[in-house]
Amino acid sequence: MKTYSATPADIDKKWILIDAEGVVLGRLASIIAMRLRGKHKPSFTPHMDVGDNVIVINADKVQLTGKKRTDKNYYWHTGHPGGIKHRNAGQLLEGKYPERVVTLAVKRMLPGNRLSRQQMTNLRVYAGTDHPHEAQQPEELDVKSMNSKNTRS
Repeated sequence: MKTYSATPADIDKKWILIDAEGVVLGRLASIIAMRLRGKHKPSFTPHMDVGDNVIVINADKVQLTGKKRTDKNYYWHTGHPGGIKHRNAGQLLEGKYPERVVTLAVKRMLPGNRLSRQQMTNLRVYAGTDHPHEAQQPEELDVKSMNSKNTRS
């Protein structure tokens, strides 16, 4: 028996819509990362982009457990000497671009290579409920009902 390896003609990408309202961030990010890589499919091939296109709405209403909203910091450097800056997760979620929290969580769950950067282009994250991808007819994935721990009580 030979090992199956997907070719570009075999790839069938779907569009998935995920509502992040009330879902725990880490659990949501791991599900999204698995869908982006295509590990949920029997035709998964590690060196090919066989994952689905994922649309995340209500990213500003994602939940964090414990004291992560105040204690979890996101760092960046301005490029100048002594230019390291940080904001906590709560400030990012209440700021101008709250969808960055979800995007960074998913990005850090993927391997750091060219393929994962290509797979990140299949992720669209929106802070509100509106998205411009109705023409793709995405099927909704209910993350809340997958596991009772996915929501914060």
